[in-house]
Amino acid sequence: MAFIEVRELSKHFVIARHRRGLLGALRNLISREQVVIKAVDRVSFAIERGELIGYLGPNGAGKSTTIKMLTGILVPTSGAMTVGGRVPWRERIAHTRRIGVVFGQRTNLWWDLPVIESFDLLRHIYKIPRDRHHQNLRAFERLLNLTEFLQTPVRSLSLGQRMRADLAAALLHDPDVLFLDEPTIGLDIVAKERIRAFIKEMNAQRGVTVILTTHDLGDVEKLCERVLIIDHGKLLFDGSLSELQARFGGERELIVDFAEEYDNIALDGATVMAREGSRTTYRFSESSAAELIQELVSRYRILDLTLREPDIETTVRRIYEERLLSK
Repeated sequence: MAFIEVRELSKHFVIARHRRGLLGALRNLISREQVVIKAVDRVSFAIERGELIGYLGPNGAGKSTTIKMLTGILVPTSGAMTVGGRVPWRERIAHTRRIGVVFGQRTNLWWDLPVIESFDLLRHIYKIPRDRHHQNLRAFERLLNLTEFLQTPVRSLSLGQRMRADLAAALLHDPDVLFLDEPTIGLDIVAKERIRAFIKEMNAQRGVTVILTTHDLGDVEKLCERVLIIDHGKLLFDGSLSELQARFGGERELIVDFAEEYDNIALDGATVMAREGSRTTYRFSESSAAELIQELVSRYRILDLTLREPDIETTVRRIYEERLLSK
């Protein structure tokens, strides 16, 4: 049995459709037309212990709703789910003791207290042994550089400092799984790299299972080997980043610096996209990069070669905009 099992999971919300104008207001008083929103629609997946998963989708796709059911905040309309053998919404207390949660735009710390006092309160709430709490705090201070603001009230922290403190708070009690919702939103490059390195360390060294939802594809590219893509409540893709790139990455580029001037530099299976002096850029999709390089080397004198893969952000944007997974 997988560590996280999700089977045919659905969450529907019923909302009233509001009619506008005076006549509409009168009709609203008499009767309300109801609309069912399928935020999550029969989603199934399994995650093994220790995996680091990227859960992707455009705004309103159903990512946060799924996470709220996994954490026990929401009760599903139908379907089944277990996390570490527990049903989140039925065993809330036991479940919350074994999970860590970080929401990028909210904090789990006490707003007017210094960070260190929030950490002390969490030790009592989760009944963390004093020695273990001290060990974790020292390790997190080093990895996240917390020392400079441990005595600062949470309300006075910068966004980057607060996110680092929230990550430490979420892991103080040694959870089995960590749910991250936009953990690097609004952060600068240095802060992002520090947080990414910390997440990777916790996953690799402590075996913490991580589910990451984010719109920053840099997070996914640097952290996740497997991604799930959801849109309009339906799971459309479950596989590796390399598989996603192979299926939807589009054209690759081969940048060649020739040692001499050549009149004819055409290659079968590739298109010349740009030529500036001795440098030529080819684009190709179906051909093998190795075969193209072999042909170039056999026909021309080459100074340098660079193979450029399509970046993950471009690939995912194409999937959203062109609805490639819905076809």
